[in-house]
Amino acid sequence: MRSEMVLSAGSWDVAREADRVLIDCDHRHRRRIVLRTEGGQDLLLDLPEAARLHDGDGLLLDDGRIVAVVARPEPLAEIHAHDADELVRIAWHLGNRHLPVQLLAGRMRIRADHVIEAMVEGLGGHVKHIAAPFDPEAGAYAGGQHHHHDDES
Repeated sequence: MRSEMVLSAGSWDVAREADRVLIDCDHRHRRRIVLRTEGGQDLLLDLPEAARLHDGDGLLLDDGRIVAVVARPEPLAEIHAHDADELVRIAWHLGNRHLPVQLLAGRMRIRADHVIEAMVEGLGGHVKHIAAPFDPEAGAYAGGQHHHHDDES
């Protein structure tokens, strides 16, 4: 099987799903890779340029079928705080350490790391260990969405 196109989550008909691939965060930014589907088939992902695959995306096969991308659960630390100001302060410290962070409503997720978790708790945050898909922010220089500003001169 071969795929040269990614269909974004929610944009494709799930009735066309032929199989699924379970991929962790570190392996979801790819241009070319052989993936093993849940059905035991090899799938060559052969994109024109590197792309970040997200949970729910579809890999369009040459024959029109689609292989669904499923984000593999990983050991994570979910961070909560008493208020938004405290959470922003914790986010600043995580960013200052250049850690991948997933931002969610009222909480953040990082990869489980006892040293960083102790720092978060020292800053007044609360840590809960979970297993969940990890989809951190791509970063300001990662490409993705581009914003254009008109000259107002």
